[in-house]
Amino acid sequence: MNRLLNHRFWWVGLILAFALVIYLSTYVHYRADLTEENRYSLTGSTEGLLESLDTTVVIDVFLTGELSSGLRKVRSSVDETIAQYRDLAGGQVEVNYIDPFDIEDDSLKVQFVDSLKRYGLNPFTQVAQEKKGTEQTQRLVIPGALVTSRNGTYPVNFLTGVSNPDEQSYYNNIESLLEYKFSNAIEKVTRTSVPLIAYALGNGQSLGYDAIEVLNMMTREYRLDTVNLKNVPYVHEDYKCLVILQPREKFTEDDKFKIDQYLMHGGTVFFAGDIVDASLDSLTIKGSCLAYDKGLDLTDLFFRYGVRVNPDVIQDFQATETTMVVGEAGGQPQMGNVKWTYWPVVTGGNHPVSKNLDPVMIKYGSSIDTVKAEGSRKQILLATSANAKRIKVPTIISFNNAKEIDINSFTEANIPVAVLVENQFKSFFANRLTQQRIDSFNSSGSNFLAASTGRPRLIVVSDGDAFLNEITQRGPLPVGMNKWVQFTFSNKDFFRNCLDYLVGTSGIFESRSKSFTLRLLDEEKVDSEKNKWQFINIGLPVVLILLLGLLLQWRRKRKYAA
Repeated sequence: MNRLLNHRFWWVGLILAFALVIYLSTYVHYRADLTEENRYSLTGSTEGLLESLDTTVVIDVFLTGELSSGLRKVRSSVDETIAQYRDLAGGQVEVNYIDPFDIEDDSLKVQFVDSLKRYGLNPFTQVAQEKKGTEQTQRLVIPGALVTSRNGTYPVNFLTGVSNPDEQSYYNNIESLLEYKFSNAIEKVTRTSVPLIAYALGNGQSLGYDAIEVLNMMTREYRLDTVNLKNVPYVHEDYKCLVILQPREKFTEDDKFKIDQYLMHGGTVFFAGDIVDASLDSLTIKGSCLAYDKGLDLTDLFFRYGVRVNPDVIQDFQATETTMVVGEAGGQPQMGNVKWTYWPVVTGGNHPVSKNLDPVMIKYGSSIDTVKAEGSRKQILLATSANAKRIKVPTIISFNNAKEIDINSFTEANIPVAVLVENQFKSFFANRLTQQRIDSFNSSGSNFLAASTGRPRLIVVSDGDAFLNEITQRGPLPVGMNKWVQFTFSNKDFFRNCLDYLVGTSGIFESRSKSFTLRLLDEEKVDSEKNKWQFINIGLPVVLILLLGLLLQWRRKRKYAA
């Protein structure tokens, strides 16, 4: 070693060693994740998905060009995530970076952006500021990507479905969900079989324009079939999920028996419906309406599984607005937006289905209680704010209520409106059927079970309107959109998450549980000490290397001086 260091061309060897290290680093990758929350590590389910890929996956990223500081952080996390995917996939993942707004041909640019809009990737106006005191600039970007493989193309929108308490937390939550969004997209475009789900009919459920968006979504992402509970002897086990959306007519004992036995055979059910009926037409025309229990007769069935949807209406001080008459001028009524406490803006808990999710709008929803049921495990998915209350029905709902809001009357906190029940179930019909009825059911092609097998799961949401489209003269509005404030809540994202969780068997939802701890810097201190830390991180290493080189040169001259 001493001979090498004392050789007149020692520096040539050092350069060659550095070149060798750089060359080997292109083939050998290693990273140590020392963060407490494993921020830079992929979950086991994602690793398994990527290592088992047997087809090419192409990821087109559109978040490019000059970006604001927050979006630069997102882009950096996207790059890191995709780099890990490429390493694990063994060459099966290809990535392209495309700036749609850099296309020179204007007509081609418009066509390209319109095609992205059809996938739900809409232009986002970013406002950037180089530093404090300078002029702000605006620029359109597409904060998303398209993932393409043998099953088609699936969009990844970086900004949707993310809770937004403040800017720093907002971008932090975006990063925490990137792995789930990319893994979910890759799983859907590469899976060899598409799950079959059933949309229940027979109890007044809609197949019209008011359900068009969720029906289209289910058709795109699953194989969708309809099942009329009145006409089939049982719900077949081949269905991975039974969707019961906004029923309007009473469930008979036979209807409930078919739902019960589908769950006992390991099925999953998504139920979203109003237990209470409130006539919106009457409210709009007369300014008031009667809210009453519409008698779906599902209370006893759900109670058996551990949940009870109460015959009441929730009011929440954390609510969105509606338009109503607020006064009069010149003999003409004056319209204005007023907080409507019957439309709560509810948020998610710690379960992966609703974690870090933007608020969901509920209209005239009811409270849900969890009750003891042997073997079942309950988790709250959506709940009200800390300032809410329940109103027993029948009751009169009037626009006058919006003008007399007293926050001191909102005394209940975190009232559940969406609950997941899973693990094990006991049949509602155990020890209640005659042997003749059991034999008749067994002869139909299924077999009666008094307790569940497999992994049954049930999600109950106390509002069905949350997942239907409001119809206007221009056609259906997006799911979760409040037309009075022109804002779309995350109802559709929540619906999709529920189905993905109920249907999914790959474990991808594990990655949606990730949490990134936000460690903020003092912005004033950063600004005042910027030059010092820039020198320490950039200038000081250079100075130390130069000093080391001078020291070695001085030592060499002294040693071999005449």
